[in-house]
Amino acid sequence: MQANKFLCTLVILAMGISLAAQEKRSVLTPETVMELVRKNHPVAKQAALLVNRAEAELQSVRGAFDPTLEMDASRKTFDGKNYYYYTNPQIEIPTAAAFTLRAGTENNGGDLISPEITRGRSSYLGIEIPLGNGLLIDKRRAALQQARILQDQSEQDRKNILNNLLLDAYTEYWQWAGAYQLYHIYTGFVENAVRRQNLVRNAFINGDRSVMDTVESYTQLQQYRLQQTEALQKLNNAAISLSYFLWQEDATAYSLPAGLVPDTAYFTSQQGLAVLEENIGAVLEQHPLLRSAQFKVNSMETEKRLKFQGLLPYVSLKANVLSKEYNFIKSWDAAYLQNNYKWGLSVQLPLFLRQGRGDYKKAQIKLKESQLELTGKRWQLENKIRYYQNESNLLLQQWQLTSSLQENYRQLLRNEELKFSQGESSLFLVNARESKLLEVLQKQTALRIKYLTASYQLRWAAGTLQ
Repeated sequence: MQANKFLCTLVILAMGISLAAQEKRSVLTPETVMELVRKNHPVAKQAALLVNRAEAELQSVRGAFDPTLEMDASRKTFDGKNYYYYTNPQIEIPTAAAFTLRAGTENNGGDLISPEITRGRSSYLGIEIPLGNGLLIDKRRAALQQARILQDQSEQDRKNILNNLLLDAYTEYWQWAGAYQLYHIYTGFVENAVRRQNLVRNAFINGDRSVMDTVESYTQLQQYRLQQTEALQKLNNAAISLSYFLWQEDATAYSLPAGLVPDTAYFTSQQGLAVLEENIGAVLEQHPLLRSAQFKVNSMETEKRLKFQGLLPYVSLKANVLSKEYNFIKSWDAAYLQNNYKWGLSVQLPLFLRQGRGDYKKAQIKLKESQLELTGKRWQLENKIRYYQNESNLLLQQWQLTSSLQENYRQLLRNEELKFSQGESSLFLVNARESKLLEVLQKQTALRIKYLTASYQLRWAAGTLQ
């Protein structure tokens, strides 16, 4: 049932599918294969999980800014004496800025309560602000920035993985299409050799041809059948290789159905590719590999700013406004604030700053490494675009030359066959002309496979296979 469903999916997705009038087979277009790769291939699904994992990481990092409710309660009674009791709930609210808000209530009492603790019920509203290390950026804010960068980077990594996967799929598809084209060519030559062999045999029976002509025609037929068999083997192997990219929705591998044939219309198209030399810079700005590398640079810059904080002293200012009972805001005025507050200042400064200087230097080195990596990848991709642009253009020119050469050899073959039918030529010359035509058809098919592969390699180098 699942296999039939998948076969139906293949047929439905192939918008260019049509039934061949003679062979009655369905045409499997490259667009259909690529759509299946995007939807069902395990590597494509794994790439999508990178984005999901980055989203989960961002959610986890945001947890550092969640409000926290704390409760400190204790009581001591011994030998009938009430030593103390404390009930102190507090809520702490970290912010995306440098400060942290705190609010809480206290209910303290007992015979031996510590003198700095306020007896009875009271409440407070306070703030803590770092004035040195942590003022501009701290670990929480750096982690949040890097998690956001990682989320954007993971999307580019997904696109880059898909870009590489689709190139492999296109390459296998054109190998399969080329193997099918060659098998179709050999089949046509075999059929033609069978007809010629029958004609020569009949002519021999009638006394118009020698026995050596029958041997000549039969030998040519055997040669074509041998090449046809080899082509069938390559076709079957190419179908097996392409099947690696065919997966069902439930992550079950699926072999290429025997009733499907490739779209060989691409083997007659002469459409060239646009020259990208003047647009290379703009194209590479959107390349997922380079954008991912740029996001890595951005993350290292955030890391560098964080490590620079280690060179600054730790200065923390805490200030609370106090209220009796549980009234946070009763009558705040200048006189009230002057008589109901609690504040403190803590300072810490490592004397040699060896850890801070070492961490900052390592962050600088990592940033430089990521920048050099980005520069190297950009130059590499620029050269790949130029290489595949040049290769595809030259291969197209060669293919066009073989197209003209093929027509010339066909004309020579037809003329030789006409002379042979009139007794003015030999079967050896006919076979020689036919072998030359077969050679140029083989060359033409090989060039077309290389051209189509190079054209998609150009798009891969530009990062546009999505």
